[in-house]
Amino acid sequence: MRLSLLAAAALLALSGCQAMPEDPSLASVPGGLVRGAELKGDLVFRGIPYAAPPLAELRWTPPQPVAPWEGERMAVDIAPACPQTSEGWNQAEAEHWSEDCLTLDIRTPSRSGRLPVMVWIHGGSNRAGSAGGPADSSMSAQGVVHVGIQYRLGLLGFLSHPELSAEAGSASGNYALMDQIAALQWVRENIHLFGGDPENVTIYGESAGAQDVALLLAAPGAQELHDKAILQSGTHGFGMAFRSLADGEKLGARLGPVARLRSLPIEDLLERQRGFGDPDIGEPAAVFLRTTIDGKVLPEAPDRLIAANRPRPVIIGTDKVEFGPPSDSIDLLAHAENWFPGRGAEALAAYRAEQADPRRGHIAMRIQSDGEFHCPADRMANLLADNGWPVWRYEFDIGENGGLTRHAYEIGFVFDRVPIGGGAHMQDYWAALAIHGDPNAATAIAADRPEWERWNAEAPRQMAFTAAATAMEAGAPRAAFCAFSGNF
Repeated sequence: MRLSLLAAAALLALSGCQAMPEDPSLASVPGGLVRGAELKGDLVFRGIPYAAPPLAELRWTPPQPVAPWEGERMAVDIAPACPQTSEGWNQAEAEHWSEDCLTLDIRTPSRSGRLPVMVWIHGGSNRAGSAGGPADSSMSAQGVVHVGIQYRLGLLGFLSHPELSAEAGSASGNYALMDQIAALQWVRENIHLFGGDPENVTIYGESAGAQDVALLLAAPGAQELHDKAILQSGTHGFGMAFRSLADGEKLGARLGPVARLRSLPIEDLLERQRGFGDPDIGEPAAVFLRTTIDGKVLPEAPDRLIAANRPRPVIIGTDKVEFGPPSDSIDLLAHAENWFPGRGAEALAAYRAEQADPRRGHIAMRIQSDGEFHCPADRMANLLADNGWPVWRYEFDIGENGGLTRHAYEIGFVFDRVPIGGGAHMQDYWAALAIHGDPNAATAIAADRPEWERWNAEAPRQMAFTAAATAMEAGAPRAAFCAFSGNF
């Protein structure tokens, strides 16, 4: 009798505990407790560590397990970005960074259930930017868990060096990609705690973030960590020939011994980064955009890896004008030769003879937009389609006050569901792909939108997002100029 009463009392106590409402803003993750906050009906957690701080001897090593903390870690304020210098657009990040930056942000409409997950990889030439956008985006209203991840930038994220290769067993570089894979592994193992489905993960990004998404489509270590992808203005090559590990090591060796580099204050390393360039490319700012085949994360060329990997749904697109020199008052021949090596004179003659669309800007702008963005995007769309991947291609042409569009301008239309021509919304297409694997599928917000046809390399057609309409058009409009270059 006494045992029965004790058992009954224990059951009642347990039932009472289970009935007590949990604190939805408090989550237990690897490392300890994190405290988030409510934002417009959602829960937001900022700056959750997914790896140990890559400091001192951990500079230029693969990401290590999270270091535990005591008590609650506040996950409310904007987390520090990874170290970077100001380029104007990233002033906020340049004023608020830390080498302890391997964190991610999560915005979720509910911590129960299994909602599709969208993981944003930010752009910034792989040397600037931060993960903050998803935490403030309306994307979660589509019924998805929205995640933003940070990764080591610049020299910290992409340095190859003969001493580092010797340390790691004949490979070095691409630490930023290792960070991204570690973050996706964290998502795979923990996103269920925030209402996410670890078996329905879409990775997407813009510019360098899109390039990194493409490289994750290639990297063997990332293949089980994502199911769909969206690339906005970026590919795995940006029109530049891939860099060998040997060439990467030569660049890195110019900086001196690794022991010295690990002992430098981060400010000194950032200063050295200012003068760091690749003599084989004519754009100094692109040094961290040229893909290095490091032999570990990328054991061979990304296009070969992608062709052999499991197909999955992909959106890939460009802005009609990306960027380039502010005018044609430059050495146009050298500029054309940089983006169309060995055929610069032919390409320049073709640009000069073109009956130009004024929406594409001046010659120098068209050369770089084509060589760095449009042509590689077409080639990647063809590569995917030819290997059985469902692909949807787009071109975005909306600018401020009716002017020309520009690189990255479409991000706000995706994050904030800004309407485009014909009353459509880019966000609806993006969310539909993430939820259903098809941008034409219905979402909780929108069931009807212009049909987006899949890309066919034999008869290409793409979606044109303009201020006047959202409609299909003949694809590969720059094919005549893309014939001057064969690089990804």
